[in-house]
Amino acid sequence: MEILARNSRVFCPFLGKTSPSTLKAMSASSGLKTAARECPVMGPAMAARQYSSSTPPRAFHESAPAKANEASLESVHAKVGVYDTSKGICQHGLAVMKAAAQATTPEKVVAETCEKSPKFNYEEFYHNELTKKHNDKSYRYFNNINRLAREFPKAHTQSETERVTVWCSNDYLGMSKNKHVLKTMHETLDKYGAGAGGTRNIAGHNQAALSLEASLADLHAKEAALVFSSCYVANDATLSTLGSKLPNCVILSDQLNHASMIQGIRHSNARKIVFKHNDLTDLENKLKSLPLDVPKIIAFESVYSMCGSIAPIEQICDLADKYGAITFLDEVHAVGMYGPNGAGVAEHLDFDAHAQGRPDNTVMSRVDIITGTLGKAYGAVGGYIAGSAFFVDMIRSLAPGFIFTTSLPPAIMAGARTAIEYQKETISDRVAQQTNTRYVKSRLAEIGIPVVPNPSHIVPVLVGDAETAKIASDMLLERFDIYVQAINYPTVPVGEERLRITPTPGHGPELADYLVESLETVWNELKCKRVADWEEVGGLAGVGVKDAKPVKPIWTDAQLGFVPVGPTSVTKEAGNLIEESEKVATAIEASA
Repeated sequence: MEILARNSRVFCPFLGKTSPSTLKAMSASSGLKTAARECPVMGPAMAARQYSSSTPPRAFHESAPAKANEASLESVHAKVGVYDTSKGICQHGLAVMKAAAQATTPEKVVAETCEKSPKFNYEEFYHNELTKKHNDKSYRYFNNINRLAREFPKAHTQSETERVTVWCSNDYLGMSKNKHVLKTMHETLDKYGAGAGGTRNIAGHNQAALSLEASLADLHAKEAALVFSSCYVANDATLSTLGSKLPNCVILSDQLNHASMIQGIRHSNARKIVFKHNDLTDLENKLKSLPLDVPKIIAFESVYSMCGSIAPIEQICDLADKYGAITFLDEVHAVGMYGPNGAGVAEHLDFDAHAQGRPDNTVMSRVDIITGTLGKAYGAVGGYIAGSAFFVDMIRSLAPGFIFTTSLPPAIMAGARTAIEYQKETISDRVAQQTNTRYVKSRLAEIGIPVVPNPSHIVPVLVGDAETAKIASDMLLERFDIYVQAINYPTVPVGEERLRITPTPGHGPELADYLVESLETVWNELKCKRVADWEEVGGLAGVGVKDAKPVKPIWTDAQLGFVPVGPTSVTKEAGNLIEESEKVATAIEASA
């Protein structure tokens, strides 16, 4: 190799500037020989070297054979022609020269490169991304709202003397101020301190966690449960683990699923098939296209929080049985508020059976995996999964989102367990919430304020424009001391922006009437579309749709214990509804 390099240095600019020892070292580590064969100078030279390889090795160190070899190289050079360095270096030589120069003087090369090339402007990038959000009116503003435990649904703003009424909280039952929950949390905090001490595996496993998971398993009539730091983490960790571990898994996802489920599916790297929202025909057609022996997960929610729709859980379970799939049901916006024990919509569908303590052979027993939250109707924080013992243990053992996350503090878990047990024994909160929801919906219907039709506790007031929705929200807060956050893209589709109202047991008729009067003023001043206006354009998001069937609430009159008011009733029936709501609100206040 030395004699070849020495003689070839005459012809190749790179070889002329590189020592034989450097070339030898590079040839051993970088595949220089292979690359050199493509060089118009080195390639023929190496061919000549290979041709003369039949000569005994000693010959290359003797003067006569060496001269003969040089003559051979000159002959090759004569055929190839002198490489004109004024026109550049051969592609191989140029590339290796740069590599060699960087290897020998890296600091100098890096410095020169930095001087010539501008650095990436991170701040400009951040600013441009925010500008996009401002331009399309989807930038999100955050109001300083401080909910008051002793006055909820009242809160104070930045100034503690200013009071506003919160109409968009996910503390659906006001459990964050429940006296039993607060007492338990205070006692646990004093006894065990503020933090958990680490992950469950290291220092965060304790009796509060075990008791909470036992309560959750009992709530959903499952063998086991597992608590996470949030339900976002629970959904992400569970779906990503299941999808990655089940061989050739396919996940069928409802079109309106929450971002946490979408992220979990993405992280699983499993095949994803999206089916139309609550569309059983579309779901079945997609299931038909898959082999029976392929693992399949149908992922969906019970209550969809932005439109209030409710999934056909029983029928989805039928399809899962028929096509060999398992069901993954997110009950985040239903736990605490549906069913005689507060286990969610799956329990509510067999209300009487569960009220009588007969959970077997029910819709809830057919659902394979249930996920829920402790941060909404239960007034605390955290998320969980419930299912078979083997399934829960597998997720506990394999899911990074559980293994490497610090555990919830004992006080939080103890408070959440108290809230769950309280709601198992108390139905009055759920009755009051549903009663107040019906009242708000009926009053808005009387004046044509457009509410997306649904059978749940969600009251989505359709605006249809991001900028207008933000202005409406600001007007309600600044002029009427009412806080209702505007919802825009990507939470809802562009053009379906809305105000999302969520009555609680504390939002009685007096507060509801003031809300409706304030919305009337805002709608008039901003000239927002009413139901009749949406009818003229063919309807949107279920509002103003011609010949649409009325949507019945999932809570029946018998379950609520009274005869409700219709949208146009203003006499005896309305009085009965108001009276019932006031009675329940009084009972709740007394118990809390």
